[in-house]
Amino acid sequence: MLYQISHQTTYSFSQAVLLKPHILRLCPRSDSFNQLQQFALSVQPEPEGRSDLVDLDGNNIIKLWFANPTEQLNIQISAQVATSCSNPFNYLLEPWAMSLPFDYPGSLLRQLDPYLKPYGFVNDSCALELAQDIFAAAQGNTLDFLFTLNQRIYQECEYIIRQSGAAFPAGITWRRKQGSCRDYTVLFIEVCRAMGIAARFVSGYQEGDEEQQNRDLHAWVEVYLPGAGWRGYDPTLGLVVSDRHIPLAASAIPDYAAPVVGSVIALKTGQNITSQMEAQISIVFN
Repeated sequence: MLYQISHQTTYSFSQAVLLKPHILRLCPRSDSFNQLQQFALSVQPEPEGRSDLVDLDGNNIIKLWFANPTEQLNIQISAQVATSCSNPFNYLLEPWAMSLPFDYPGSLLRQLDPYLKPYGFVNDSCALELAQDIFAAAQGNTLDFLFTLNQRIYQECEYIIRQSGAAFPAGITWRRKQGSCRDYTVLFIEVCRAMGIAARFVSGYQEGDEEQQNRDLHAWVEVYLPGAGWRGYDPTLGLVVSDRHIPLAASAIPDYAAPVVGSVIALKTGQNITSQMEAQISIVFN
């Protein structure tokens, strides 16, 4: 699939502010399944400087810094991406990874350590109970476990839109049976990690309905399957990720996959700053 993406985000502030350095993770990932063919970035006010980086997770990062006060920050990107993973099951698992729990080789276990630690300080009891329940239903089969988990979240939870705020802990999402895509993603991650499956948070775009006018950024999960590498699951849509998703960034820690990160300083002391964010995303595909 060939996608043309246009994404504009505008932050409006209640007073003039100084923009501290901002980090953008808005350049689509380029790998064996996704080829970035064009990318352009426009920012107003004009940054004083720009630095292109690759972070510890291998994500493309653009760091911007500013000199002049402003009451608005406008970030616009355009990109063309070709995706090619039409069959997400075209892989061969390692024999020891066919069933759970995995008996990882020591060297691989050390590499995957950040993706196996719980999102919180300890394993979430709800995530652990759900993992045990699905493990029994799947009779320990790895792919059945992942498919069942994906469908349980998709079918039993109500999707809600939350424009801002950190992802809810897994237990809150599962007890309430509702959440946004980032909440579903953290729940999926926690259940996987409770079962010893390495998982990471992904932010990006999803094709959606061609007739749909309004689009939002999306979040989903990638799990590391020995013999298959990182493979995506989308519990919000109940899908295994193929060529209809365009990843921007992935990390063991959800905050490190946020598309835009930055802060501001008020010019007038003693006054609180309020802000409003508006985003317009267009995805054309053929």
